[in-house]
Amino acid sequence: MKFYLSSFRLGNKSVELVRLMSGNKKIAYIPNAGDFSNLDCVKKSKWEKFDIKSLEEIGLVVGYLDLKDFFGKVGELRKKLNDFGGVFVRGGNTFILRQAMKLSGFDTIFKELLKRNDFVYAGYSAGICVLAPDLKALQIVDSAEDKPYKGLQKTIWNGLGFLDCILLPHYKSNHHESADIDKEVEYCNKNNIPFKTLRDGEVIIIK
Repeated sequence: MKFYLSSFRLGNKSVELVRLMSGNKKIAYIPNAGDFSNLDCVKKSKWEKFDIKSLEEIGLVVGYLDLKDFFGKVGELRKKLNDFGGVFVRGGNTFILRQAMKLSGFDTIFKELLKRNDFVYAGYSAGICVLAPDLKALQIVDSAEDKPYKGLQKTIWNGLGFLDCILLPHYKSNHHESADIDKEVEYCNKNNIPFKTLRDGEVIIIK
């Protein structure tokens, strides 16, 4: 699997995302980090439309893939993902996203997709934070107590574990969470947690 990891939105290397998607240009947009229990549906819809339009404007074909539709249906999700050349995971709450990945079996399928060199994992904010081995440092910014899905009412503290460090987006950026990211950096330093900060606009590409 290849990775396009942005601090916020598409970042400043969107041309590289298109190159990574050189084969199948269909990308699945995963919205579940925005499934807050106090959801503002209008705001969520506007946010997602902006993301999707941005992906379409660089030449990708976007399919909306709500993991809630696949809770308890890992086989169906696996089959659905085979139609795409990659996923784009939006930002929001990392703990909610992790819950959705668990309930749908995306976390299991993710391990299978790692073996493919023709599939891209792209995303920003929570979508990249979830790749860490451990999510505890993120509770400073993201509520670990928000549990919008009835099927899972406990916090999952382990991430997908692809990275050996935690990515901290919005660092020293014009973003409302930026000040709290400084607190996460302090937490990581005090607890000897490996981390890497990203400023909005910055992108990490792993081939």
